[in-house]
Amino acid sequence: MSADLDNTVSYLEVKKGLGSWLYTLDHKRIGMMYLCGILFSLMLGGAFALLVRTELFSPGMTIVGQDWYNKFFTLHGAVMVFLVIIPGIPAALGNMVLPIQLGAPDVAFPKLNLASFYLWCSGAFLLLLATGLGGVDTGWTFYTPYSIETQTAVIPAVAGAFLLGFSSIFTGLNFLVTIHKFRPAHMGWFQMPLNLWALYATALMQVLATPVLGITLLLLFVERFMHIGIFDPTLGGDPVLFQHFFWFYSHPAVYIMIVPGMGVISEMITTFARKPIFGYRFIAYSSVALALFSFLVWGHHMFVSGQSRLANMVFSALTFSVGIPSAIKVFNWAATLYKGDIRLDTPMLYVLSFLILFTIGGLTGIFLAVLSIDVHLHDTYFVVAHFHYVMMGSTLVAFVGALHYWWPKLSGRMYPETIGRVCAWGVFIGFNLTFLPQFVMGSRGMPRRYWDYDPEYTLYHRISTVGAFILGVSLFVVVCYLAWSLKRGKKATKNPWGASTLEWEAPTPPTVFNFPEPPPEVEIYNYDDLVEVPNANEDGVTNWERRPAADKPATSSHH
Repeated sequence: MSADLDNTVSYLEVKKGLGSWLYTLDHKRIGMMYLCGILFSLMLGGAFALLVRTELFSPGMTIVGQDWYNKFFTLHGAVMVFLVIIPGIPAALGNMVLPIQLGAPDVAFPKLNLASFYLWCSGAFLLLLATGLGGVDTGWTFYTPYSIETQTAVIPAVAGAFLLGFSSIFTGLNFLVTIHKFRPAHMGWFQMPLNLWALYATALMQVLATPVLGITLLLLFVERFMHIGIFDPTLGGDPVLFQHFFWFYSHPAVYIMIVPGMGVISEMITTFARKPIFGYRFIAYSSVALALFSFLVWGHHMFVSGQSRLANMVFSALTFSVGIPSAIKVFNWAATLYKGDIRLDTPMLYVLSFLILFTIGGLTGIFLAVLSIDVHLHDTYFVVAHFHYVMMGSTLVAFVGALHYWWPKLSGRMYPETIGRVCAWGVFIGFNLTFLPQFVMGSRGMPRRYWDYDPEYTLYHRISTVGAFILGVSLFVVVCYLAWSLKRGKKATKNPWGASTLEWEAPTPPTVFNFPEPPPEVEIYNYDDLVEVPNANEDGVTNWERRPAADKPATSSHH
């Protein structure tokens, strides 16, 4: 950013025109561009999901044959994992919020930040190109040896995932350096908002795990072109080696997806319960613990791959241990709600949905860690339901809730609250209708990824398909009313929710360098000195203001 930019003007207004966005180094504008790309990808990945569910409405062929069915679920998985859930909270919301929560003017490396966005765009383009070239039918995991043999567009899809990995690494590096070097003097590690702890733990995983995915995909690339025996058993390679490499990255990737969701949940739950977070240090340390554990449990994806009994037992035991930091978080969130002054605004409805859905997802993961049960449930719809409860029911619900939470600050506009609450209920009901029947199907032996099925599963598939459409319509309406609010929404105040972290001390929307003057010191999660001012602006939107020092009570309930 050039030094002549006016730091009293909103970042949305300071420069006009497409070029001012495409070449911007402002973290908030880069985050907004990420957000637009991610929401478009969400609609695309959701469309593939609805095509899959429509095909499964009845046994036999409904709308497409077996080949296209395989392509639909592969593209649904690849788009949702690589383009939506992994970059969703860190790249879009993290980019916009992390520097402001630190009181910093920008991230440490603004040019690297823009480069990582264009890498994301390039990866997205290659995945779309693979779709246009007839699709990919390997599943989003690109399992060998089939991904080496198939004639579908594996090469552009793998190249796209490779570039998206580098985008993720650059974002993680940027966040690590920003949190280390840009923290103000008064903000020690234990004065940071919990969202920053979560983004820090996520960045560690991005930087350490993602190169493994890059190397694995590069080896797959080389094998398809040069026919060297790395994964192909006919050339002396080992397809199980691909699984070890892939899951060594992809299990940390599960936590790259969920830990940022946990971070934003911690921010929202304390704001809407109007209480200091319960067990701050436990939640902070549990984010780091999840990051460390995530590297040790990849083998639980491979209980039936022929690895040794000892390896299976070790991975099973380690998988149980992952439940401990997750359970600590859920307990502390529930304790934060206890006797809180809970306000059921739209973001809080998503928080409560998250708590229910994440608990179901986590508990069903414990079942899958039991060797004898996993042998029966492996590759059934039970695994599909568990995975979606953790990834979509938790991460995506947290992302949508956080988007509503920070939307007034970042856009300067309020969304229509009533429609927001209706859609939050639509997401919750639609999601459970979609995936609860899949637990029953899976436990009864319905394999995943099958184009056809026995008539005994018809009712479950039909309920699941109806739920998917309710969920899809609800999310589509969310995107529509957020876009509508950019022009027509009521003007937002500085702090409409009564939150206590530093980003709510910035103007709405923030200025180019976030704060026109040095930001104040605030005690996070202390609500004693915040006073509600109803109808604070001409549109009648509430604001929460800090009392002058002389009016504050002598003691604070926060510790």
